[in-house]
Amino acid sequence: MGNSLSCCLSPNACPKSGRRRGSADPDCESEVYKAAAGNAVAVAPAAATVEPAELDFAGGEGHHLQHISDREMPEDLALEPNPSDHPRASTIFPSKSQTDVREKRRSNHFNHVSPGQLTKKYSSCSTIFLDDSTVSQPNLRTTVKCMTLAIYYHIKNRDADRSLDIFDERLHPLTREKIPEEYFEHDPEQKFIYRFVHTLSSAAQLTAEGAVVTLVYLERLLTYAEIDICPTNWKRIVLGAILLASKFWDDRAVWNVDDCQILKDVTVEDMNEMERHFLELLQFNINVPFSVYAKYYFDLRSLADDNNLNVLVTPLSKERAQNLEAISRLCDDKYKDVCRAAMRRSVSADNFIGIRRSNAILS
Repeated sequence: MGNSLSCCLSPNACPKSGRRRGSADPDCESEVYKAAAGNAVAVAPAAATVEPAELDFAGGEGHHLQHISDREMPEDLALEPNPSDHPRASTIFPSKSQTDVREKRRSNHFNHVSPGQLTKKYSSCSTIFLDDSTVSQPNLRTTVKCMTLAIYYHIKNRDADRSLDIFDERLHPLTREKIPEEYFEHDPEQKFIYRFVHTLSSAAQLTAEGAVVTLVYLERLLTYAEIDICPTNWKRIVLGAILLASKFWDDRAVWNVDDCQILKDVTVEDMNEMERHFLELLQFNINVPFSVYAKYYFDLRSLADDNNLNVLVTPLSKERAQNLEAISRLCDDKYKDVCRAAMRRSVSADNFIGIRRSNAILS
């Protein structure tokens, strides 16, 4: 099938060379050149796998330069993509919830449980139902509910009870009241987690975007530190994630002493130490790409749909449709402005697209 050439770039691929490093064998090179000159096919007896670490361009010393992103990535974390760092890696909490969702559906099917009155509204040809939550402006209450539900499934379907002393509530209690040991033997309910998170998010002035980032930090901590969120540490882990999200993502001047006014039995020194350990365990990686943020946002919406969480939807009115159209037209005008700025002078005037100005109507 035509002229092809298989070149031995790796020294160990040559049958006459037993070296793994160093310059290539001249005999091997001559055979390759002869095969090329005669329009023949040179097939190496061994698979010629090119490994960057084995390439040598200076005759004895390797000069392979590693990319800076590879050098900054820890060796133990570079083996598998981390869902909190890579947009293509699947998030953790959906897999934790799928077991319960399947069991609930199977139980309802076998027991012939009637769904009752349908609470979910569907769009039709004449009516379109939309919620007020978007990826850029999520609904705060709905996002917090979904985030607490993800934490609940993390605790319920955890693999083990691995923890660290800094997050252990038995060693660092959040209240002076003595908590019985039986309290840490049972998983907390979802409404109890929501009440705790709602109180902290209100004190830290956490936004809906910050709630999504809180879940990103939480799963990043579980992956980096190789621990599990369990009844003994979930409060302090959630507290540390909310503190970081409110400070670094929302860029708010939140002091730890403000949270101590809500958790009155917690000292500022304890909060500072926990936050410092949280950052060290994250390896000070608090960056959240927008692609990762969008992945977590849509996975949270899917989680809400699988668990039949009530999301407030309203019919699309004429005024709201005009507002959405005006915002869309404004974005289209900005795109045309960029295209016009990049247009070359030699382009014909026939291809010129007039830019239509429009005023956005913001609701």
